[in-house]
Amino acid sequence: MAARFEGLDFYDIDSLLSEEERMVRDTIREWVEDRVVPIIGDAYVERRFPTELIPEIGELGMLGANLPAEYGCAELNNVCYGLIMQELERGDSGVRSFVSVQGALVMYPIYAFGSEEQRQEWLPGLASGEKIGCFGLTEPDYGSNPAGMITRARETADGWVLNGTKMWITNGSMADVAVVWAQTGEAGDSRGIRGFVVPTDAPGFSARDQKGKLSLLASDTSELVLITQGQLLCLRLGRLKDEGKMTPQQVSLAKRANVDMACDIAREARRLLGANGILAEYASMRHMANLESVYTYEGTHDVHSLILGQTVTGVSAF
Repeated sequence: MAARFEGLDFYDIDSLLSEEERMVRDTIREWVEDRVVPIIGDAYVERRFPTELIPEIGELGMLGANLPAEYGCAELNNVCYGLIMQELERGDSGVRSFVSVQGALVMYPIYAFGSEEQRQEWLPGLASGEKIGCFGLTEPDYGSNPAGMITRARETADGWVLNGTKMWITNGSMADVAVVWAQTGEAGDSRGIRGFVVPTDAPGFSARDQKGKLSLLASDTSELVLITQGQLLCLRLGRLKDEGKMTPQQVSLAKRANVDMACDIAREARRLLGANGILAEYASMRHMANLESVYTYEGTHDVHSLILGQTVTGVSAF
């Protein structure tokens, strides 16, 4: 008898997931199909983030989903978190980027490194979507080399004063709080880099929408002025993170391999659709353009290659 693959799950990945993990995935999958897919094409063409979805995103527990319940979060495991991101990415990179930035780059640093006062002040509102956060690391001249950042923080009698500019900041112009990274020591010394929780109504803070984008058009991106192999790889990475065994090199391998694979698939899908492939009502061109940004951010493809090369050979080519 010929093999039968239900839903094209060739390696029966569903059997590797717990009942809770499957329930979380299916809930978000249904929401994406009902609420994101029907509107995201128009939002992309209109170059706007669908802010009307934010309350629902909060209600479904997607924001900071793997953080403790005492701060209003869902307290799911990291595999559940990854499954949420996978389903959101199927809808659009811009929506997934909003959720992952809010949870992983804003809420997690506040939870892991902030004071209890900061956690109580920001995390419940960020978890519900009533507050929006952004993560200020990349600068006009420095992205993959944060040790070269120009933004400076100087301690005064009244507190810290930050001076600098950040670029390509998801959620920047609609944020209530920014986690901003700055040099407190000598230039080029990564040991002197600190993160600061900055309310966006602080004196001197401004945000300007990024103009001229040809990717992530349904995402708020700003300048701040102060798939089956892939699924198995991500599942294994999530389990390792839950077990406290994950390494940065494993993250580099997963990010590099899966984004490269996704780019190839999106380009091929656009090609196979012929002329229809460039239309907004067909998702392939939108995903293809969005993935060009994902290929670069959170460590460029080439930087992850250098990290893996150093791990394998013991020789640094940075």
